[in-house]
Amino acid sequence: MNVIETHISRILLDGELALKQKKPVVLPFVDYGTRVRRAHCCAEEVRLNRRFAPELYLGVVALEDGEPAVKMRRFDENDRLDHVCARGELQPVQLVALAGRLQDFFTTAAAATPEKRFGAPEWVWSPVEENFVELAALLPEHGPRLAALRQWSAGEFARLQPVFAARKAAGRVREGHGDLHLANLVLLDGAIVPFDGIEFNDDLRWNDVASEIAFLWMDLIDHGRPDLAGGFLDAWLSASGDYEALTVLGFYAVYRALVRAKVAALSGRPASDYLALAETLATPPTPALLLTHGLSGSGKSTASAALLWRQRSGRLIRLRSDVERKRLFGLVPLARSDGSIYTPEATAATYGRLRTLAGEALAAGFSVIVDAAFLRRAERSDFRALAATRGLRCVILACEAPVDELRRRLRQRQNDASEATVEVLEQQLGWMEPLTDDERALVDEKWEEAEANRERNTARSDRARSTG
Repeated sequence: MNVIETHISRILLDGELALKQKKPVVLPFVDYGTRVRRAHCCAEEVRLNRRFAPELYLGVVALEDGEPAVKMRRFDENDRLDHVCARGELQPVQLVALAGRLQDFFTTAAAATPEKRFGAPEWVWSPVEENFVELAALLPEHGPRLAALRQWSAGEFARLQPVFAARKAAGRVREGHGDLHLANLVLLDGAIVPFDGIEFNDDLRWNDVASEIAFLWMDLIDHGRPDLAGGFLDAWLSASGDYEALTVLGFYAVYRALVRAKVAALSGRPASDYLALAETLATPPTPALLLTHGLSGSGKSTASAALLWRQRSGRLIRLRSDVERKRLFGLVPLARSDGSIYTPEATAATYGRLRTLAGEALAAGFSVIVDAAFLRRAERSDFRALAATRGLRCVILACEAPVDELRRRLRQRQNDASEATVEVLEQQLGWMEPLTDDERALVDEKWEEAEANRERNTARSDRARSTG
């Protein structure tokens, strides 16, 4: 029988099974000091993790010496997501499915009630402050960098206190996983399954859902896959509609990166890379606003999705008019409407909603693709003004195809949020307003190349800062 030791657990591997014991330790963040306490934590581990992986968590058993242990089904360690990602085998479709699964989970997980401490602003700040105190003692040689990061975190916390309070009141603080990173996710039958959620500390498990998402987003960036990080984030935002999460995502991601720095220092490993990651997350590049333009069936969603999953920053998201229109009127994306959501008034409300969401995302440091037809000049001008008032670039991604090809695509379209038909296309051909000369000057087919150059320059600055 093989044995794996961690600082708080002992895992006995026996054939297709694993038995996980709690060590009799008492630490600032965990209490396994008595057998009664260890038995309780074993039961909690099974209860909590069965929410994600009932096929892995089989129950609690007593070993020969009477010690409780969690009985688990073993899986191939090569299927753990940090290994899958390192091999370059992690696929966008798997992360999109995970995003949907997480949203379904968050919707039903227990929410923090007003009288509970979880999610209150002072509760949010306490572990951040404690982490900086511990880091200062562990990494005195990085004092100036830590001081700057603490100043940034304190400033963000002060600015975001009303948002933290409002998110708790809105039910965004849930009994979640608590440790949602790549090494705690595994591929089972092709689907990503979370495991090893935190059972031993309520304060680590109850979180704003944005903090849970931020951990995995940060970890994918740390593993050199900002494309997957941004695509995963976008998939969750699209599934949840919780675009306000972008406002607090950076704060939580910086905190998670600095916890990684502390863990590295405690383990005797270099922590500087995690400090550099935190600095990068705290100082995002200037965002941009991208608008698609084209008739129904011209490939706007296909082109914007490809751009989304090729990004280099992890900070590009997409707002789909077809999805947000349905959400605005209480429908799921693939639901068919009675047509009333496509009146001029409904369309104006949809573009207004897209403009509000785009503004909030840009203010949070995220570039935005607004995937909509933008066939009327006034619609385009409204969004161009949004970018101009913020001093940001506005880029138009123009999509075109022969009319016969557009008709063919629309006849074959299935399982899409759009309800556009050939009849809709014929109407659009009659009233669409082509791009003006000044708008055509904003059409940029080399946007990705420019972004790549900017990312390389940012990376050079980050390296200079971390070694300076």
